[in-house]
Amino acid sequence: MKKDVKQLVQEQHEAVVALRRYFHMYPELSTQEFNTQKRIMAELTALGLKPRPIANTGVIAELEGAKQGPTLAIRADIDALPIQDECEQSYQSQNHGVCHACGHDGHIAMLLGVAKVLTEMKEELAGNVRFLFQPTEEKFPGGALSLIAEGALDGVDMIIGAHLWQPVPIDAIGIAYGRMMAAPDEFAITVKGRGGHGSMPHQTVSALLVAAQIATALSSVTSLSVDPLEAAVLSIGSFHSGEVFNIIPDTAVMKGTVRSFEQQVRLKVFERIEQITKGICEAAGATYSVDKIFGFPPVINDLAITKTFAEVGAEVLGNQGVTQIQPSMGGEDFSYFQEKVPGAFIFVGIGNPEKGIVYPHHHPKFDMDEKALANGVEVMARTALKLLS
Repeated sequence: MKKDVKQLVQEQHEAVVALRRYFHMYPELSTQEFNTQKRIMAELTALGLKPRPIANTGVIAELEGAKQGPTLAIRADIDALPIQDECEQSYQSQNHGVCHACGHDGHIAMLLGVAKVLTEMKEELAGNVRFLFQPTEEKFPGGALSLIAEGALDGVDMIIGAHLWQPVPIDAIGIAYGRMMAAPDEFAITVKGRGGHGSMPHQTVSALLVAAQIATALSSVTSLSVDPLEAAVLSIGSFHSGEVFNIIPDTAVMKGTVRSFEQQVRLKVFERIEQITKGICEAAGATYSVDKIFGFPPVINDLAITKTFAEVGAEVLGNQGVTQIQPSMGGEDFSYFQEKVPGAFIFVGIGNPEKGIVYPHHHPKFDMDEKALANGVEVMARTALKLLS
């Protein structure tokens, strides 16, 4: 007799919630997820699987189905953030200054829940499922590359993943056909002038004023140099220059981010950053350097796999529970997996104002409606079964 996915999800929902709360109480930063790794391996071993460490603090395990078929990978990220937890719940972080303020605690618990469900349905599986618990998503260059380098995708035909997402309401999933998340790049501009006393500005080249002109000019790059029908963001998040009120500084440093989906746009924006910085510095008699850090590729979803997610989402949550979202300018190193095999990434809604779940990701008061864990487990498990059918 075939087992009912919904029933299995409901039967182990309390266990999944308990796991999420455990990981929330004991979060670990990128590259330091040793206790997290130990607990994940214990849970998978209890299911009869044979997990092993990967990428230092990650975990990989494989469930072999009773029938022949392709291999599907499912990925969850496991690291926390350097933020003091202020959720004021019984499961508040016990590790000072470290917090699962992005939902990765829920990602771990959901994937363990999916492993529990699919293990119970092993006899119905037409293929294999590889569970990837990835460390270091929050710290560039991300942990996905390390997993790939150690063979995590060897023999894999396709991959899926999910992110609990506060802007999407509870009892809904957010999907995007094609573009899902942008490439998150960084830049740092250092301007060198000639410092001096504030009473004698004619003897100086103020790095502060030169950098301020650059910052103002950069604000027009995306509006004037990028096709208005193409998505791009350039934001400056840090500006440091000078320490004393009456000394004109000789150095200014600003840092920012560029977000885009197309390589052509990406290169154009960085070209304009260089041109603007060079022109203003030469005109003022200053020198400069521009450091460019290219981040993850954009998350571009496979259309067929995304369609399967949408079909399953409608079965689980109803048609109203499947929301086609606008692409996010946030970044995710899940994209590295998608460069190797077809894959799709979805958002699982956790927002619920009635329960006070209104704080955004990376906020000290971030929390989730834990009903979303069951939704995520069921959607992911059913999608896995469908993709392997």
